[in-house]
Amino acid sequence: MSSDFEGYEQDFAVLTAEITSKISRVPRLPPDEKKQMVANVEKQLEEARELLEQMDLEVREIPPQSRGMYSNRMRSYKQEMGKLETDFKRSRIAYSDEVRNELLGDAGNSSENQRAHLLDNTERLERSSRSLEAGYQIAVETEQIGQEMLENLSHDREKIQRARERLRETDANLGKSSRILTGMLRRIIQNRILLVILGIVVVITILTAITFFVRGH
Repeated sequence: MSSDFEGYEQDFAVLTAEITSKISRVPRLPPDEKKQMVANVEKQLEEARELLEQMDLEVREIPPQSRGMYSNRMRSYKQEMGKLETDFKRSRIAYSDEVRNELLGDAGNSSENQRAHLLDNTERLERSSRSLEAGYQIAVETEQIGQEMLENLSHDREKIQRARERLRETDANLGKSSRILTGMLRRIIQNRILLVILGIVVVITILTAITFFVRGH
């Protein structure tokens, strides 16, 4: 399973490197190429989000004792993703301002205030996004702790069940041993009774023989 995660990591690294390169090129491209580049980056950002979702699912399937390292790596990847999205938003704002300037000419100078306002809103949204991300991370960690507790309880339950089964087997073996010992004692008593009877018969036979022998003389 960790091999699948590492494969997703490699894909994510390659994809984010391409996105970073394209974002840095957006402001310097002609309008037609900028529009195409922006659409391409949006598509790749969506692919990166899907990769993060797959990686997150893989981390949840990793055993609890090995999950911590992968969770830390996921946290850094999500932070990197947030930074890419912020950079892309700023790049798009700059791109939109340049398009308006080209369409409006000198009138586009008034967009500077709008641009500053948009950047300010973008920073506020970014702070809100980080807060939501922190809340999500806390929820994920809480869920992981809950899963670990459930797994520990499940292991304890299995141990108790195995102990009960061993007790049942011990009781069954003791019962079986008791029955065997009872049977052996019964046979010993029977054998002793038979020996006593046989001894009596032998004594009577000997006495009878002696009696006949004496009378014959």
